[in-house]
Amino acid sequence: MAGWLKQLQNEVTDFFFPQACMGCGKVGDFICVSCSRKMSRILPPLCQRCGRPQSSGVYCAECWGSKSSLDAVRSVFIFDGIVRQAVHELKYRNVQAVAGRLAGFMSAYFVEYGLSGDMLVPVPLHEKRIRERGYNQSLLLAAELSKQLSMAANPSLLKRVRNTGPQARSSGVYERRVNMENTFVCTSGQPAGRDIVVIDDVCTSGATLESCAAALKAAGADRVLGFTLAREIYHRS
Repeated sequence: MAGWLKQLQNEVTDFFFPQACMGCGKVGDFICVSCSRKMSRILPPLCQRCGRPQSSGVYCAECWGSKSSLDAVRSVFIFDGIVRQAVHELKYRNVQAVAGRLAGFMSAYFVEYGLSGDMLVPVPLHEKRIRERGYNQSLLLAAELSKQLSMAANPSLLKRVRNTGPQARSSGVYERRVNMENTFVCTSGQPAGRDIVVIDDVCTSGATLESCAAALKAAGADRVLGFTLAREIYHRS
């Protein structure tokens, strides 16, 4: 009965508020097939750790000389154009329904490039931010991915104990990483010996994912992959 009511609700919503493409305005889907082909994908060769485009296909210069709790980071798109607009609509305009479409791009990438893991864990928001926004966009993406990949998701495994400011306001990679230190704690020993996939909407410098990975590794995680819909491509400082 609950499934039937949910379907009816979706049909009524689609009738009165039909989905329109965020790129061209065509009614039918949040991102039509034509516009999806124009989205800037991040394709191999990549740095094996940070996932940034890297012609050699091995570690980039930054990753060769640094230590990280993250075993790898992978993102589907460059954060621009339609992708930037879609994330903006998801995070700030309460268009939560687009999460399924965006997760579809992520799940297709996950399968195509042979990514793997035992559990999906969304990057948590601080309680104050949840009260302001009403929901966590990373949790929405993780929930959709869990269904599409048939992989368990644990939205409460990580807790955000510091209400840090938006990473985009920090000037450089070092400042972002200092800003994010000790921001997350693991709520149980469940990660022990497991491969964890941390889900977020956008990777800017990798500092948020790094802080999540540090907490998970401290709780015994064997491997941590950061997986995001998009990432900023910029010159590091």
